[in-house]
Amino acid sequence: MLTTLLTIAIALVASFALTLPVRRLALQVGFVDQPAARKIHLEPIPLLGGLAIYCGVVIATLVSLHGHFAVQTVGILAGATLLGAVGLLDDRGLLHHQVKLLVAMPAAGVILLVSGIRARVFTPLLPQYGVVLDVVLTLFWVVGITAAFSILDHMDGLCAGVAGVAAAFFTLFASLEGQTVVRVLAAATLGAAAGFLRWNFKPAKIFMGDSGAMFLGFLMATLGLKLRISNAPQATAWMVPVLILLAPIFDTLLVSVSRARRGLIPFTTPGKDHTAHRLAKLAGGQRGAVIAMYGLGCVGGSLALLVADWPPLASFILAAAVAVAALALVAFFEKVPFEGKAKPARHP
Repeated sequence: MLTTLLTIAIALVASFALTLPVRRLALQVGFVDQPAARKIHLEPIPLLGGLAIYCGVVIATLVSLHGHFAVQTVGILAGATLLGAVGLLDDRGLLHHQVKLLVAMPAAGVILLVSGIRARVFTPLLPQYGVVLDVVLTLFWVVGITAAFSILDHMDGLCAGVAGVAAAFFTLFASLEGQTVVRVLAAATLGAAAGFLRWNFKPAKIFMGDSGAMFLGFLMATLGLKLRISNAPQATAWMVPVLILLAPIFDTLLVSVSRARRGLIPFTTPGKDHTAHRLAKLAGGQRGAVIAMYGLGCVGGSLALLVADWPPLASFILAAAVAVAALALVAFFEKVPFEGKAKPARHP
């Protein structure tokens, strides 16, 4: 427990202390996010916040894992660094936006595979083809979760807070299971997200940019792959990381369904049609919407704690109930107006 708290504290202090110098650097070099029709902020906001988050995580990880580095740890940090660097280039407008989705994210997934990190869902069930299916699932999971956090960074404090909530549950599970690397990485992510959130919660003084969002998303995906639940049967253990990451997964589901219905490409078409945008319309403000998304993350993490101890039948019933509830919420939110949504024609 003491080492976990120390890891959180180191990451928090590093991220908190580095954010303002990074902000000044962003202003000096003109690394700012300009207002636009699809964005919420009305004034230019410095980017580069992802650099402070990155430093917080890496510093805390290096200190806490001294003498315990392995190939997998190096692979995780290498993949995260790659996406952080690509995110910086994208934030600067030096890359086509599809490069990160079609090249960088799959490449980071391949780094994990080479490091020996992959999903283990199908291998126990299908010895002959299970490995191939798990490799495909690993790449889909890494790209999907990383992209989910990338598009989640659209409101003050949202991405950092959702990542912090998920990291807290990953830290708890890893501590219970005695998984040192997962515990340290999750605790470092929790601390770095919390330290940055002090400057990013509404009204935000700095944005993390795609460099920070993809960095956090990749770490969340990796933690989900590495987490092992000893008490849960193999058939239901996969539900734990999915439930922990319920908030970004639901948001991606809503956006994908909504944009597909309107003939748009989900991950390449920006817009104010996310869960938080619609919640802001219902709750009457951004802060309430962001806190509601934190609450969704807490609900998902709490359900994951139940699945870890429940028998398979109960877990599958719960998973089915969550799936039905998610689809019902998608249908409900599709009826909530958002900026840019076409209004029904008025007939005389």
